[in-house]
Amino acid sequence: GGVEEAGVEAAGGELNAYTTKEKVCFYASVLKDHYSKAAELLFDITFNSTFPEKQIEKERQVILEEMAMYRDSPDDSIQDDLDALVFANHALGRNILGTEETVSRFTQQDFFDFISTHLDTSKVVFSIAGNISFEKALKAIEGPLSEIQSKRTLYVRNGFHTYKPQIKTVKRDVSQSLCAMGRPAYSQFDPNRYKLYLLNNILGGPSMNSRLNLSLRENYGYVYSIESTYQAFSDTGFFGVNFGTEEKTLKKSQAIVHREMEKLRTKKLGTLQLHMAKEQAIGQMAMAEENYAALMLVFGKSLIDHGRIDPLDKIFEQIRSTTAEQIQDVAMEIFDQDQLTVLTYTPN
Repeated sequence: GGVEEAGVEAAGGELNAYTTKEKVCFYASVLKDHYSKAAELLFDITFNSTFPEKQIEKERQVILEEMAMYRDSPDDSIQDDLDALVFANHALGRNILGTEETVSRFTQQDFFDFISTHLDTSKVVFSIAGNISFEKALKAIEGPLSEIQSKRTLYVRNGFHTYKPQIKTVKRDVSQSLCAMGRPAYSQFDPNRYKLYLLNNILGGPSMNSRLNLSLRENYGYVYSIESTYQAFSDTGFFGVNFGTEEKTLKKSQAIVHREMEKLRTKKLGTLQLHMAKEQAIGQMAMAEENYAALMLVFGKSLIDHGRIDPLDKIFEQIRSTTAEQIQDVAMEIFDQDQLTVLTYTPN
């Protein structure tokens, strides 16, 4: 595989992969003249990987190094530790990197076993975005496609059903206190997901005018950055808030986060506020999908999850049709303080 990879990269392309809690993705970005080569290579990696033992050893060391780096970065590790509390005793609570123990003992056979248990050809999507016709795109993959044997697996991940909020403080080698709070939320099939997407954007989304940023950073100067996030999984979701602050302003900062959530629960958004929030969320979504790489991933994910590709206009319509009452209902449910798990790292 190394020779072909080098070929893709020598031609100015990129070959890479990533793993999320529920999916794995192999992707290539290349000039269209190199499309056929890249497509063949992706098929080969996905279906014919041989996992040479030398390569496993080399990669094992890289991952163990990455784990050590990660452990030394509390900003990163606090989210994983929060996941482990929110999704206790469940696959979603496990770190994607694995543990030192598991990574140290993996064998070649483990990889073959994993592939035979999890690689279901009916759940594999090949997504292409760029200046290439459908006919040409298809022609290049007809060969590799014909060689793949159809394979169904019976593996289904256990659903997530039992959640118990927890409050936990851990002493860490940090210069300031870090706080992560979160809870389960709506799945990717829940009609409320777009309402929570919008609500999350208002509370602590990426823009400077999010409520948490305005109050905690602009008004009080307690934090350098604060954000809230919403992720939808197949059978549940995750909503969370993350920030760092001096130890002396930790309690005040937490109180302000709760106050901002409570405002959204008790006070309905005004017509203009809601309109502006919708347009901002739609603008961010449209901008994020301006490039081919993002489109390729969004379309592929949509096809796996929903069996169809929803045009952006349809998603925008969902956001535009959201009412102030619906936003308040979602806030009442998701921003319930008693249901939040709170994890804090404080200086030793």
